[in-house]
Amino acid sequence: MESNTKTVSDAEEIRLRDLVADLRRAAAPVIATTIICGIIGAATGILSDKEYDASILVSPIEQDSASNKGALGAIANQFSDLASLAGVTPPGASARSEPIAVLQSELLTQNYIQAENLLPILYANKWDEASKRWKPTDPKKIPTLWLANQYFMKKIRHVTDDKVTGLVTMRIRWKDPRQAAKWANDLVKATNIYLRDKSIRESERNIAYLTDAGAKTNVVEVKKAVYSLLEQEINKEMLAQGREEFALRVVDPAFPPERPSSLGAIALTIVGLVSGALISVIVIFARRVLSHA
Repeated sequence: MESNTKTVSDAEEIRLRDLVADLRRAAAPVIATTIICGIIGAATGILSDKEYDASILVSPIEQDSASNKGALGAIANQFSDLASLAGVTPPGASARSEPIAVLQSELLTQNYIQAENLLPILYANKWDEASKRWKPTDPKKIPTLWLANQYFMKKIRHVTDDKVTGLVTMRIRWKDPRQAAKWANDLVKATNIYLRDKSIRESERNIAYLTDAGAKTNVVEVKKAVYSLLEQEINKEMLAQGREEFALRVVDPAFPPERPSSLGAIALTIVGLVSGALISVIVIFARRVLSHA
């Protein structure tokens, strides 16, 4: 048993000694590969655009506030069919997830890109600023809103929902720190406007339906329920009209960052040198293993 252990240990020592010998013999290629990778890293850091992260912290607002739950909840439970026909959402149905979904939605993003004319900014390498037109002549190579939305979703906008604190962080990564901060703040504002306008339209539709329903019935209990629902819808519309932060409350707005979040030339040079050395060792080790296979 002892001899077997000693034999294995000796074999491992021989393999390690052979690997060290191979590294010494291949010192020149190893050094060359390391230097080349370091130069590539440095060039990447110098030539590539710096990127900045602008973050905004928001808190989704529960639309079913305490002031809207009491009477409406009791009436909606008693007259659920009527409330369903009117399009009234029963209290208790959380609307927390909707603002987060809208914030990342294709509709909102495309509308914002189009309204702010961001296509020439997002694809500056394909845009001729002097002539105000796209450089490619092939229509298939001209950026579209759909492509811009995919680019925005995968590379620029990152949303994190903290289930513990209930706070949502949206991070915008872009070459211009001021633009990054502006886009972050604007997208939250656009989400609030979209959901506020949607709520107002729903309330207006519900008010029109309930007003008509109340005028058509002579049943006292039904008429009472209808006008109670109508009162709640009027209150809901008034609150929406007067609230700018309708669905997302801004806890900490985005500010233009002063330092880039992307790696600089020095960091990328170090990464290149380390990567070159590791690649050289792996190649030499692989050759050693294959030669004795």
